[in-house]
Amino acid sequence: MARRRSYEMDLTSGNLWSQIIAYSLPLMLTSFLQLMYNAADNIVVGRFAEDGEAALAAVSSTGSLINLIVNLFIGLSVGTSIVVARYRGAGRQWDVSQTVHTSMTVSILFGIILLIVGVAFAEPLLKLMDSPDNVRGLAALYVRIYFAGMPFNMAYNFAAAVLRAVGDTRRPMYILVFSGLINVLFNLFFVIALHMDVAGVALATIISQAISAVLVVFCLIKSEGDIHLDLRKLRINKEKLLELAKCGMPAGLQGILFSFSNVMIQSSINEYGKAVMAGNGAASNLEGFVYATMNTLYQACLAFTGQNHGARNYKRIRKTLGICLIYVFVIGLVLGSLVRLFGEDLLAIYRPDREPEVINAGLTRLSVVCATYFLCGIMDVLCGSLRGMGKTIMPMFVSLAGACGLRVIWILTIYKIMHTLAWLYASYPVSWAITALVHFICFLAVCRSMQKDGEFEPLSLSRKNAALFSHIKRL
Repeated sequence: MARRRSYEMDLTSGNLWSQIIAYSLPLMLTSFLQLMYNAADNIVVGRFAEDGEAALAAVSSTGSLINLIVNLFIGLSVGTSIVVARYRGAGRQWDVSQTVHTSMTVSILFGIILLIVGVAFAEPLLKLMDSPDNVRGLAALYVRIYFAGMPFNMAYNFAAAVLRAVGDTRRPMYILVFSGLINVLFNLFFVIALHMDVAGVALATIISQAISAVLVVFCLIKSEGDIHLDLRKLRINKEKLLELAKCGMPAGLQGILFSFSNVMIQSSINEYGKAVMAGNGAASNLEGFVYATMNTLYQACLAFTGQNHGARNYKRIRKTLGICLIYVFVIGLVLGSLVRLFGEDLLAIYRPDREPEVINAGLTRLSVVCATYFLCGIMDVLCGSLRGMGKTIMPMFVSLAGACGLRVIWILTIYKIMHTLAWLYASYPVSWAITALVHFICFLAVCRSMQKDGEFEPLSLSRKNAALFSHIKRL
């Protein structure tokens, strides 16, 4: 195997408690910086745009729509992490190299497709979401400019997925420190100096994304060994593309349907007007920082499980899951509670005049969603463990039925009866808890199937559940 560089980690040996922290901390900072793209957009337009409330509503209400369009393609970057990690753990350097070149080629093609789709269909999709007339034009403008930079967005996500798979979480962090500062500076310049409002923050975002994409691709070009990127060799290996699709497509489809359920929720929120939309958007942005912190444990569980699965170090997989669950529970509970406790002051960052309707709408969301966010973290970590073991179809179906299907049913039934924001938001923790429980049952079933190889210690499972576990493991 090629010599490991100082910024890479061997995820198949060593103390897991400290290794997971060392892997996750740079990812946490990286995720925070990525969120600052959107946070800076929201804060700058909310404070400095001519009609701050309408501009904030326009920018903040586009997130679910953007995710709906993008998540299928982002799912394949998850497939990149899984496939590269498993090949690296197995010491198959040629396969790692072919996966890297295939992934980067695919990212370019997907970026072009998303550019066309986003620019062409922004307005009709926003209309389907019942975006108010006084917000829709600004929101459509933001979406069109945002998608103009989608080739850079895709290149960054796929290249960063390669680096994460080999334990390198530091270089993406350094890159986003720089590009995040560029984003904030351009936001202020375009909005305050040039009075570009929504167009200005969108343009600042794609400039910073372009910078981060160029730098992270350059990291792959300068890397040695199996993850080295040679631009002359950019082509699609059919076998590797199928593997990426097998591992990443379920995550992408799951992401799309997650986003679809969120679009339905956003559509329901849009009925309350721009003040509630602005409060919901600000609260959602604050929650994003809690989610980003928890999501690093999902990424860690995925990478550690993937490499150890490739190395056939199965006992280490179960320990990885246990440690990640402890970390994500503590982080989610503490951060979620703190954000809710200081919610009013944090929301005032976005709207300093503290309009009561905006603040109250934001506090309602934080009280229901943010306070229970640890459930989402637990659900994601369990899902990451299953995906890292190559079980990609199983968590997709579980998530679709639990987190997506249940959420849609809730909106069409419970919310119709209890027609308040609090009951609308309650669909989140209920779906997270149920989905996490089913993911855990699936993990036990997978462990049971691996006992046949003598790698996992026997798990105490009741005989009456044997038929259920037998069916689940076939998925």
